[in-house]
Amino acid sequence: MSGDTITQSATQATPTESSTPAAPTVVPAPAGATGRSLAPSRAARELGLKRAELDLAVQLGCVRTIVDDGGGGGGRRITQAEIDRLRAEEGFPEVLRKRVEAVGSMAAAEILGVPATRFMRLARLGMATPVKFYLNRYRAVVWLYLAEELRQFATDQKNAKWLKGRIPEELRNQLDAGLDLRPRNWRGRHLGLLLRQADDPWTRAAAPASLLDPLQVAEIVQDPYERAYLNRHRPPRTDHGSPDSPAARITERIVTADDPDEIDWLRTDLQESLAKARAHRLAPRPRRQLPVAAATTSHETPLVVAARSAPQLPEGVRRSEKQRPTTTTGPEGRRGLFSWLRRRHH
Repeated sequence: MSGDTITQSATQATPTESSTPAAPTVVPAPAGATGRSLAPSRAARELGLKRAELDLAVQLGCVRTIVDDGGGGGGRRITQAEIDRLRAEEGFPEVLRKRVEAVGSMAAAEILGVPATRFMRLARLGMATPVKFYLNRYRAVVWLYLAEELRQFATDQKNAKWLKGRIPEELRNQLDAGLDLRPRNWRGRHLGLLLRQADDPWTRAAAPASLLDPLQVAEIVQDPYERAYLNRHRPPRTDHGSPDSPAARITERIVTADDPDEIDWLRTDLQESLAKARAHRLAPRPRRQLPVAAATTSHETPLVVAARSAPQLPEGVRRSEKQRPTTTTGPEGRRGLFSWLRRRHH
């Protein structure tokens, strides 16, 4: 699968139409009627899926989830009713596994009945949209595709010209110039999956922001408190390797939009989503702490305020002689001195 490496992102869109079907829209289950819910790892065992397969099924809308309100950090859980619904479907679990089956370029070429080199050229032209990716031990990007979508592509007679015959010269020239639409198509698909799972306006605004460079986001969201609140709602990013490592830089290059028209589209989407999020709920800000003088009432003197704010000694501990008020420094000593001065002047 070393041929799945990324070269550079596209500079212009391919004139062909994408054959990727839209994933089914799923309405989340009502929170009040969910009953018993399971953690993702337990739900994967109940459905006979691997954890990665379950995560993909959730992203594609094949499995409905609810928000974990029981102190799970805002994660997702699967209700027992949803497990029972999937089990009751005809052909379970093979049908569910086929929906989430992801294959690499070699297996994808076998499904389409073409050489692996031709499939890679078709994928770079945007004929097949990747659903996920990972880095192998050589830090090469391995793209994965939905097998079900490839089967639909192969059976569609409109796509026969792409499986056989020569690719048009204009497209061949673009490929020779380094055209590769796989990263951009993955970002577009990933954005759709994030928006499908978003259940809050700030989460929806954080979806396009997660695909933009931080400097681009800072230009649009200039309020630091709003940026911090937006970052709290950003979807978790699966980074490969430690920060600033070569693997992390490769991943960052894939998940960050770099095409001018794609950046403009994401910036516009972010601006519109941010306006809706502000109308729904303002970003929280730290409370202002009032000074001590403002917290006192009009009949309290500064000495009373100072006495209230003075630290209290633990019970049984006495002040030292140096800390005790003397006849000249204590309130009573001052009153005696003032009386003596008044009598002297009279």
